[in-house]
Amino acid sequence: MSNYELVCGLETHIELSTKTKIFCSCTTEFGGDPNTHCCPVCIGLPGTLPKLNKKVVEYAVMAGLATNCEISPVSKMDRKNYVYPDLPKAYQISQYDMPLCKNGYVELSNGRKVRILRIHIEEDAGKLVHQRGSTYVDYNRGGVPLIEIVTEPDIRSIDEAREYLERLQLVMRFLGISDCKMQEGSMRCDVNVSVRPQGTEAFGTRTEIKNMNSFTHMAKAMEYEVNRQIDLLQSGEKVVQETRRYNEEDDCTESMRGKEDAHDYRYFREPDLVTIQVSEETVAQLREKLPELPHQRLERYRAEFGIPEADAQQLIKYRRIADYFEAAIDGVQNPKVVANCMIGQIFSRLDGDSAKESFQVNVTPENLNALVKLLDEGKIKMNLLKATLEKMLDTGKAPGELISEADMGGVDADALKSVCEQAIASNPNAVSDYLSGKEKALKAILGSVMKATRGRADAMEAEKLLIQLIQGANAK
Repeated sequence: MSNYELVCGLETHIELSTKTKIFCSCTTEFGGDPNTHCCPVCIGLPGTLPKLNKKVVEYAVMAGLATNCEISPVSKMDRKNYVYPDLPKAYQISQYDMPLCKNGYVELSNGRKVRILRIHIEEDAGKLVHQRGSTYVDYNRGGVPLIEIVTEPDIRSIDEAREYLERLQLVMRFLGISDCKMQEGSMRCDVNVSVRPQGTEAFGTRTEIKNMNSFTHMAKAMEYEVNRQIDLLQSGEKVVQETRRYNEEDDCTESMRGKEDAHDYRYFREPDLVTIQVSEETVAQLREKLPELPHQRLERYRAEFGIPEADAQQLIKYRRIADYFEAAIDGVQNPKVVANCMIGQIFSRLDGDSAKESFQVNVTPENLNALVKLLDEGKIKMNLLKATLEKMLDTGKAPGELISEADMGGVDADALKSVCEQAIASNPNAVSDYLSGKEKALKAILGSVMKATRGRADAMEAEKLLIQLIQGANAK
């Protein structure tokens, strides 16, 4: 690889979260018994007429605005002709030479921009189901609205490909125009891969890896394909332009068919749909609707709240979590406390990304807000805050139901000294270990103090006092 450079572009298909399909009123709901979410329009029976869903255009324009695209004031739909079992009318209604959005970009963390050539709208095809040697066709997915986001071949590493796709997924989720669940096929991409000698400008022959629906598989497929093409070139053979699939079992790519060019599809204008016109006023209205985007939120969390980037990345990974954080910090003095509560305690109860995505937790942002404000007002200490949050996560109760007035009073100096003396007396082995240099032993004694005070004591004050008492007694 050191003598060769990867050249990669991505074509990403994203299902839009409209309630109905792009050309009819059938539901877009995922699942359902085969062929129960489709009608004559979905499968293009003779005599049926498509009617473009206005929401599809709006969502596509929002995607274009969020990825720095120009919005075409005039565009149209075309027929892309090809024969495949999951496309019974033998053409797909898509956009060819007049896409809705063009000339955008997504900026990566290294400052490089992956240019977006175009974003166009189109209908999805059905799905083939292979069972026990037979093949069935389910048309439920046929007519589900898609946007296809096509990049220029600007990607130079597998890490860049992954980051581009992750950023795209994040932006679309923040816009609320797609759930982008790769495991359900609502986001999938075709990867165009070629290699060329380092320092050269001419592109090599590319191959296309179809329908990647996992970041991990995409990375593995790209790595295999890059190495395969380099091996071919080094052995004096040629790379053939073709479409390939990723074989998960053997961790390799394998040929599907020769790669078609645009002219092979015999595009022509869809005669049953009128020209799409998007006015400047509509674009302005949709731009106003755009939420604060994830990279903007990340920068604000870092700049305004001093939250470390790694933590901010976790907070903005899912829109629901970011919105929860925004609600929980309302009026608090230190939003970092809220961030730490979420990342340190709440996230530990969520198993995996899908749990974080749904973010179903017992504690409302209002209750977390109220808890942190008690800390701001000096009514509770940090350790009591943490202990109370655990109880809130267990019970769903508000902090006022779990913390009494006596708890808020804390522990006065005389009482704290008395409790510390009792803890030292009850833990002679820990005291001995601490005096012999095992500083961690102090935690065991501190634990006794916190248990005796039910978390009301200030842990830092208690620790300081324990050290003074132990060292004082040892010096006598």
